[in-house]
Amino acid sequence: MIAIDTNLLVYAHRERTPQHRRARKAIELASAGPRGWGMAAAVLPEFWSVVTHPASEGRPSTPTQAAAFVRALTDAGAMLWLPGPGFGERLLQIASDLDVKGPRIFDLQVALAAFEGGATELWTHDAAFVTVPGLRVSDPLA
Repeated sequence: MIAIDTNLLVYAHRERTPQHRRARKAIELASAGPRGWGMAAAVLPEFWSVVTHPASEGRPSTPTQAAAFVRALTDAGAMLWLPGPGFGERLLQIASDLDVKGPRIFDLQVALAAFEGGATELWTHDAAFVTVPGLRVSDPLA
């Protein structure tokens, strides 16, 4: 199963980004593939924060536009993975084991929720993305 990271959603949503077409194509590929696809629940507030932010490059999306984009993804079959019982303790242990520092904890949170939801691969355009052992990270825009 393929997990989609926040940055690909932002690029696919924002028509004026240079990565827009490639990100949309990547999401279309994931949605048409036989393996299944989705996103960790933590991706949704990150996406919302970026695309609706008043200082967003260009014109910020309205809450209605942001919600419609996410609903279109779930209507297209995207799964939404929620953290299960004991998630916090597992996240802290892996973060400690991998010596994760600063905001990279957010990557790890996304990766762990996706992995525990059944993802085997995570697609992101973040070259420094921190992941969990067993979850392969790929950049479909490269």
